[in-house]
Formats: sequence, C-alpha cells, structure tokens
Amino acid sequence: MEKKLTPAQQIEHTLTKQFRRELWSKFQIAVGKYELIQPGDKVMVCISGGKDSMCMAKLIQLYQRYHLVDFEVKFVVMDPGYNEINRAKIESNLQLLGIPAEIFETNIFAVANNSDKSPCYLCARMRRGYLYNHAREIGCNKIALGHHLNDVIETTVMSMFYSSKLETIIPKSHSENFPGLELIRPMYCIKEADIIAWARANDLQFIQCACRFTENCTICDNGGGGSKRQEVKNLIRRLSKTNPMIEDNIFRALHAVQIESFPGYKANGEMHSFLEDYDDKGHVYTAAHHDTDQ
Repeated sequence: MEKKLTPAQQIEHTLTKQFRRELWSKFQIAVGKYELIQPGDKVMVCISGGKDSMCMAKLIQLYQRYHLVDFEVKFVVMDPGYNEINRAKIESNLQLLGIPAEIFETNIFAVANNSDKSPCYLCARMRRGYLYNHAREIGCNKIALGHHLNDVIETTVMSMFYSSKLETIIPKSHSENFPGLELIRPMYCIKEADIIAWARANDLQFIQCACRFTENCTICDNGGGGSKRQEVKNLIRRLSKTNPMIEDNIFRALHAVQIESFPGYKANGEMHSFLEDYDDKGHVYTAAHHDTDQ
C-alpha cells in the first residue's frame, strides 16, 4: 500500500516535480552560478509571510536535505507588529509547509507609523537593523532574502525612470554596517509568475502586505496598489504581450553590460566618463587598422 503524503510532502513534491524546471532547477542554478551557499555556511532565512519568502524557505529546506553541501539553516520570522489576522496566517502557513521557524517580535510598525518623517524609509531601515542584529546573535554569516527575477528587472527600470541612474539588485552583497554578514538572493533566477502558479496549484494563500498603511489587503496572491513598482510591473506586463521575451531580455542584459558604450558610469563611489581613455582607445584603433593595411 502506497504511503500517503503529508500536506508538506505534497507541496514539496510539486516543487521538485510539477515546477521542477521553473522553481527547483532555477533555484539550484542561482545557488551554483553565483556561489550563494558554501560548505560551513550558517544561513538565516528571512520569512516575511509572503509567497516569495515562503517559497524560498521550502527551496532552501529541500536543498539542505538533498545536497551534500554541509551548511546550517535558521528559519526566522521577524514580527514588526503584525495584526492578529496576518500573524495567525503566517503561523498556520509555517505549520502547513513544515517550516520550523523562530518568530521574534519588534515594535517597528509602532515606531515608523508614528514618525513625522518618511515611515517607509524608517520601517525599511529598522527591519534591516533588526535582521542583521538577529543574524549576528544566532551566529549566522549569511542572510537569505526572497527577491526574485522580477524584483531585479523592475528595480532596473525604476532606477532609470525615477532615479536617473542605471542600477539593480545583485545576487549577493556584503553588509556595509555588519562586517562578516552577507546577503544572498537564491530566488534570483525565478520568475514571480511561477511562484504564483505554484501557490495556486497548492491552494496556498499568503499575506501580501502587512504594512499598517495597506493592511486591509491581508491575503492575496497577486500584487496591487498604485506604487511606482506596480506601475513598472504593469508596463512590463503590457510589453510582454507583444514580446514575450521582455523579462528574459532585460535580465540577460544585466549580465552582458557593454561598459564601453556608456558615456558615463560610477564605480567605487566615483563618477567616470568615456572621455577618460577616449583618445587612448583611438590610438589603439588606428594602430590596429594600420597593421591590417600593411
């Protein structure tokens, strides 16, 4: 008689079978290509309660179970002041997915929402501080975040449209204020649409936004709202109707930047111009063609 799978095992089965190419394989590609997890690492997996971080937690859990890489995992939920509905939903999903997460509480929402300055900026800064401090307290050297491919390309477009610069999210980065801590993004090659499809296939519902300004939208599986990111998301979605390769092309372009074709760029905090070595390149070009003519 065939053994009946638990709900958590059934969900894991869809990750490694039904969505193997879209999720499991893309996850492994990112971990290997960008060298995100190494033997001896102790990774703190940050779970916000949304679909992205929950999916990431399951993928990392499976990766540790099935691979011969010797690393430790700590699943962590930082409660910034969730309402009762959001907190209960996170706890029930953790139990359903079989994720043994620690939940620690903070007063981030209370402080940020009562601030005269930008509450979003203060909230984001406090979240990072709490997460970094907690990672250090539990002895972790890496923090896993749930940014996916669409976060990467949307950030790129947003930076051009609204910040007059060309920058994006990289697969891993060293913490500037916490030496020895590294941020990794194992979902880097995974598309948001595939995460949504996985959640729907398993009839999973996650909190979408727990911010006190938008918490009326507590449970859903697709984005909404009128933010600049949502505007860019909608733009890319419209363009994809006539060119289905839009997302892939933007993502690949970030890995094939032709720096020589840019009039300027910034490196290590300093601005540079193409004029700096323009004449030198001209001499090289002239000499090369002169040799060819001989």
